[in-house]
Amino acid sequence: MVDLAALTIPEDGKLVHNIAHFARALRKAGLPIGPGRVIDAIRAVEAAGFTEKADFYWVLHACFVTRPEHRATFAQVFRLFWRDPRYLEHMMSLMLPAVRGAQEERRAQSAEKRAAEALLDGAEREPPARPEAEDEGETQIEVDASRTASGRERLKTLDFEQMSTAEMAAARRMIAQLSLPVTPLASRRTVAAPQGRMPDWRRTFRSALRQGGEIHDFSTKNRRLRWPNLVVLCDISGSMSSYSRTVLHFVHAVSNHKGAGWAKVHAFTFGTRLTNITRHMAARDVDAALAGAGGEAQDWQGGTRIGDCLHAFNRDWSRRVMGQGAVVLLITDGLDRDDPDRLAREMERLHLSARRVIWINPLLRWEGFAPRARGIAAMLPHVDCFRAGHNVAALEELSRAIASASDAGEKPRLMRLLGQA
Repeated sequence: MVDLAALTIPEDGKLVHNIAHFARALRKAGLPIGPGRVIDAIRAVEAAGFTEKADFYWVLHACFVTRPEHRATFAQVFRLFWRDPRYLEHMMSLMLPAVRGAQEERRAQSAEKRAAEALLDGAEREPPARPEAEDEGETQIEVDASRTASGRERLKTLDFEQMSTAEMAAARRMIAQLSLPVTPLASRRTVAAPQGRMPDWRRTFRSALRQGGEIHDFSTKNRRLRWPNLVVLCDISGSMSSYSRTVLHFVHAVSNHKGAGWAKVHAFTFGTRLTNITRHMAARDVDAALAGAGGEAQDWQGGTRIGDCLHAFNRDWSRRVMGQGAVVLLITDGLDRDDPDRLAREMERLHLSARRVIWINPLLRWEGFAPRARGIAAMLPHVDCFRAGHNVAALEELSRAIASASDAGEKPRLMRLLGQA
C-alpha cells in the first residue's frame, strides 16, 4: 500500500498537464490507457476536487485502474511520479546497479522495476562520480570488438547456471518475448463452409425443401478447429533450483501470450508435493506471478518425490486439465530416489492421457549424457520427446518440438543406450 502521507502534490498550476504526463507514464508501464481516460480523469479531478492526498490518489485510481493486477503498477508509478524524493532515489538505483546504498535498503517489489523503466525512459543516467585520484593519469584502452560474436547470440547459448546477475536479467527479458505457437486440432464437430471439403447433406436437403424439393445449391462443411491445453509440470527441488525460476519466467510468458493459440495453460510445481500455480501465472506482472507461486509452493529447493507427485496429478487433476488433446511439458532432471516401478506406472498413465509428453531435462547439456539414473530410465520410455532446457536457445527450440509430431529430440539415441545397458 502506498504511504500517501509521504507524498507531495505539486502546486505549480499545471495539474492538467501533469495528469496527462502521468497517464503517459502509466501507459509505458503497461496499463491500457487512451486519450478518453485521460479526459475522464481530468474531469473527475475537477468535479471531485481534493483536500487531501488520498482523495487525489483514489480519484485517479478509479479512472485508470480497471484490472486487479494493475493496482501495484499504478501505486508504484503514482508514488514516483508525484515526487517522493526518497523513492526516486530508490528507483534510480534499480536502473543503475553501480550505485550503492539505496538498492541495498530493500529488495524491489512487484512492478517497481517496470515503473522505473517507464518514468526514467530517455533520462540521462550519469554513472557515479569517481574519486579525483582515479582521474589523474587515467589511461584509455581501446578494444577492437569488430570480430567478436554478438552478445545476444552468446547469451542464447549460455547455461543458466553460469550466468551473472546482469546476464540472467537480460536472459529473462529475452524469455519474456518467447511463445509456443501450436497448430489447432481438427474436431469431430463440423461447421458450415462455402468452400468446404465435406458434403453437408442435411443442410443441402433442408435448403431444397424450402424450394419445392429442387436442389439448387450444394452445401459443404469443414471440421471445426479447436485449441489444445498446455500442462506444465515443473520440478522445483534442490537439484533444479538453478533452472526452475528461469523456466517459470518462460511459463509466465507463454501463459500471457495472446497469439500462441493454447486454449489454456495449466502450471504445476512439484518437489515433495504437487502445487497448482495456474492462477498465479495468469498475473500480468512476472514479479507478482513468481512471488505468488513461491508463496504457495512450500517445497522450494527441497527433496524430490516425482512418483508421488505424478500420482497426485493423475488422481486429482488429470481429468480436469488433460482434455482436448493436451500437451504436457515435464521439466525435471529425473533424479528420484523413490520406487522406479511406481514412477514408471505413473508416467505411463500420464502418457496415455496426453496427446504428447515433452520432457525438458537440463542434464542433457552434458556431452555423452546417458540414462544411468533409475528415475530417468523409468521415465524415458513414456515420453514422446526428450530435449535440453538449460539456455534460451533450448527454450526457443520447443516450438519446433510442439509443432512437429515426429520430433523426438534425443530420445532415440538414449533409448538405444538404454537397450544396450
